[in-house]
Amino acid sequence: QVQLVESGGGLKQPGGSLRLSCTASGRTFSNWAMGWFRQAPGKEREFVAAITWSSGDTYYPDSVKGRFTNSRDNAKNTVYLQMNSLKSGDTAVYSCAARVWTILFNTDYGRRGAYPYWGQGTQVTVSS
Repeated sequence: QVQLVESGGGLKQPGGSLRLSCTASGRTFSNWAMGWFRQAPGKEREFVAAITWSSGDTYYPDSVKGRFTNSRDNAKNTVYLQMNSLKSGDTAVYSCAARVWTILFNTDYGRRGAYPYWGQGTQVTVSS
């Protein structure tokens, strides 16, 4: 059974940085991909980043491009989301998600319904 455990959330001031971690277990993930999503109160869950385990290809929406960096440590089965230049609008519960990589990933990496496995989420609050 796939399990995902996030950590690293917290309270930061605008302009600050935070690194989230997501450790996966239960499978061999070499042919998988990981996504990060966030959900703010009263809003839909939105795509934040994605990465493939094998090649490390990354994907971002325009809202975080240049500020967030997704990386992975294959030996630790862990993906990281480095968040810089944080804004109040980044406040949300951040969740990692996992899926088997297929050719469809190249077009639907941002679709939350394409990820069957989810972590419990970690709160990120950006406030002065």
